[in-house]
Parts: sequence; structure tokens; C-alpha cells
Amino acid sequence: MKQILLTKGTERSFKRLPKKNQEKTKKQFELLLANYRHPSLRARKMPGANYFEARIDIHYRFTFSLVRKGILVLTIGPHDEGLGKK
Repeated sequence: MKQILLTKGTERSFKRLPKKNQEKTKKQFELLLANYRHPSLRARKMPGANYFEARIDIHYRFTFSLVRKGILVLTIGPHDEGLGKK
């Protein structure tokens, strides 16, 4: 069974999100497990990298990688931070 896997840093980032965004993130994770190409996620492979970016809402993003045990979430946060740029 596939599952969402979070690193310790990603868990901390998730806990720092506003409660409203935590709920949105959980909803997006459910969609991610069902189909990582779901239109609501607007997931796309990052150029020159082996991971994807996806959308929580207009201001928040997360990156993830497909692994054998499930989906490893690498970063979560406001747009640039969520894409691992800050």
C-alpha cells in the first residue's frame, strides 16, 4: 500500500503552516495518493531533477519524489520555500 512519507524537516514545515493550509495539504496528499497526476495538484516534473512539484493552493507548494514505499515529500511551504529555493 502506498503512503505519504515525510522527512523530519518536512514534518516541521507542515506544523508551521497555518491550520487552514494544513487541512488543504492533507486534502492534496489524499489526491496525491490516489493519482499523482490529478489536475488539482498541477504536478509537474522539475527540469533536470528526479522529483516533482505540486500545488497546495495559489501560494503554497510542495515537492515530492516517487519511491518504492510510496511518495516522499521533500519540501512544503510558501511558493519558493515549498519548491526548495529558499
